[in-house]
Amino acid sequence: METTKLKNIEQNVSRIGLGTWAIGGWMWGGTDEQQSIKTILTALDKGVNLIDTAPVYGFGKSEEIVGKALKEYGKREEVVLATKLGLDWKEGEEKPFRNSSRERIVEEIDNSLHRLQTDYIDLIQVHWPDHNTPIEETAEALDKEMKYGRVRAIGVSNYSVEQMEIFNDVTELSSNQPPFNIFERDIEKNVLPWCHANDVGILAYSSLCRGMLSGKMSKDREFKGDDLRNYDPKFQGERFEQNLKVVDELTKMAKENYGKEIIQFAVRWVLDKGANIALWGARNPKQLDGIKGVSGWNISDEDMQKIDDILHKHLKDLIGPGFMAPPK
Repeated sequence: METTKLKNIEQNVSRIGLGTWAIGGWMWGGTDEQQSIKTILTALDKGVNLIDTAPVYGFGKSEEIVGKALKEYGKREEVVLATKLGLDWKEGEEKPFRNSSRERIVEEIDNSLHRLQTDYIDLIQVHWPDHNTPIEETAEALDKEMKYGRVRAIGVSNYSVEQMEIFNDVTELSSNQPPFNIFERDIEKNVLPWCHANDVGILAYSSLCRGMLSGKMSKDREFKGDDLRNYDPKFQGERFEQNLKVVDELTKMAKENYGKEIIQFAVRWVLDKGANIALWGARNPKQLDGIKGVSGWNISDEDMQKIDDILHKHLKDLIGPGFMAPPK
């Protein structure tokens, strides 16, 4: 397993982290606690040492499951535990809203420490910018939590360059967590260069584009219950069919040129394009089978260009905000 460094975190961090949104069940059609715990333990056994979660993933459920898994694992000091804050909700309502106020931050860290069964969080991340709370207030509150020792490092998620600059003027920013995959590439414009220039690590989420690049997707796939892909335009109609044509070509390239599955190829792309860490979402151990095949090789510059050409050939006018091929 390849490793990287993040500011204020002493141990080396695996370049693949386990994403636990689906484990929480919300917007993923429910959860199975025992299977989820096995998934987390399997990831740790495979060399993954970063576990990424959030209170809003199942409204506390994901954090509770991660806490139980870490207790069973028994080696808390070997795990880089990342969670988030800044999303609030009313009891009994699954309608989160942004709240990064000083009071909410203290409350959320208290709750997360309890659910995770730990006395410190390695990386705390502001889940989304809160336009009703000054960024300086949020950064100051988290800086105090770092000085108290309840958090080791501070990150953000879904922040623009301008927002990160304000945040970083108040306290040391260790990471940003944006969406980044072969299809969704907005961060290449300015977020990725700024983070590299300022030693702010990139934890890429949606590395497989919500399963589009998993190798398990077909045009007749049905999404059950509250699965968010029921409403995601990338999984609907003509756009879905065009995306799958891209995946078919990439699958062939991965196999013929590298002897890899598309899922390994897609995650390798994220790492080779400049992310420090790619999050690999899973909620059963089998979904981790290919994880070791990501390390120890790279995609050639020639094939990087071919990937861009494939995107342009198939997507054409379907490219839109948050869903784009690179500019010609």
